Amino acid sequence: MLTGLFGGSFNPAHGGHRRVSLFALDALGLDEVWWLVSPGNVLKPVEGMAPLCARLASAQAMTRNTPIRATAIERELGTRFTIDTLRAIKRRYPKRRFVWIMGADNLAQFHKWKYWRQIAREMPIAVIARPGYDAAALASPAMAWLRRWRQR
Repeated sequence: MLTGLFGGSFNPAHGGHRRVSLFALDALGLDEVWWLVSPGNVLKPVEGMAPLCARLASAQAMTRNTPIRATAIERELGTRFTIDTLRAIKRRYPKRRFVWIMGADNLAQFHKWKYWRQIAREMPIAVIARPGYDAAALASPAMAWLRRWRQR
């Protein structure tokens, strides 16, 4: 089973999140996508962030009748950083294969994430184009390092 992992604040979940996920399902041949609705993001301000339960509810409503599953697995696992979450998920589901999904907007600042290189080593990353962000993503420090694994 091949599962895409798409993390974010989902404040709130919207059609763009859904479109990225449905595109990834088709383009990557995924069986399903899990949305990892984050309890908090150290790179985003707390001000204006809805409570986790509200963000999870909006994500669940947006994913209804799709092979997308909205989760609060980071809260369950007690993890704060993506690298810790990915490692814990792989331990919990050893028979699954995973792909990390991110939009080009996140790739542009991926080098600011804690242990971003380890994330790239932990599992494949699929970067989904987003209008207005592709140039910044391609010029980012993370892309300079990740370029060696780039596939179109």
